[in-house]
Amino acid sequence: MITNKILEARAFFRAAHDSIKQVRKYTGEPYWTHTESVSNLVASFGGSETLIIAALGHDYLEDVTPKNPYYSENLLREVVGNLAADIVIELTDVYTSENYPHMNRATRKRLERERLAVISEGSKLVKISDLLDNTKSIVEHDTSFARVYLQEKAALLPLLRTPQTEQAWQLADKQLRDNQIQVLLKKS
Repeated sequence: MITNKILEARAFFRAAHDSIKQVRKYTGEPYWTHTESVSNLVASFGGSETLIIAALGHDYLEDVTPKNPYYSENLLREVVGNLAADIVIELTDVYTSENYPHMNRATRKRLERERLAVISEGSKLVKISDLLDNTKSIVEHDTSFARVYLQEKAALLPLLRTPQTEQAWQLADKQLRDNQIQVLLKKS
């Protein structure tokens, strides 16, 4: 499903990520290739127009706003509306190393899991789609970090399972198990 609102949001989020010259860590591709991949996954799982738009912007407040304040939460609300903006806010990491430098990664990830356990079902669908897309890239390009990432994903995934997320959850669970085996084999 491609609507005018989705096309407008896609152009807005592309411009936002491009404004800070953000690229994918391992490939150097424009960062929005990731957010668009996540939005395509959300669409394939039957996500609404609002969820597709939120998926396009799921890293906006976390990545873009701190580096380019023009792209503010207020602008986000003007462009995509309050409903999609609220989902983006739900998906924005709270327990970051910048916000909590005194906490180690394990503690921050535990607190983030607790927070994500109670977000809306729609937001959980976007989060699972994000995990699906990120896992491919991390496992392919960074086996060492993949071991940590897959453990974190294994701890988070059960908390994201709902009736609305079941199809995506099953795929993410299979991807997790397959990649755990793949990473173990690379270790030996």
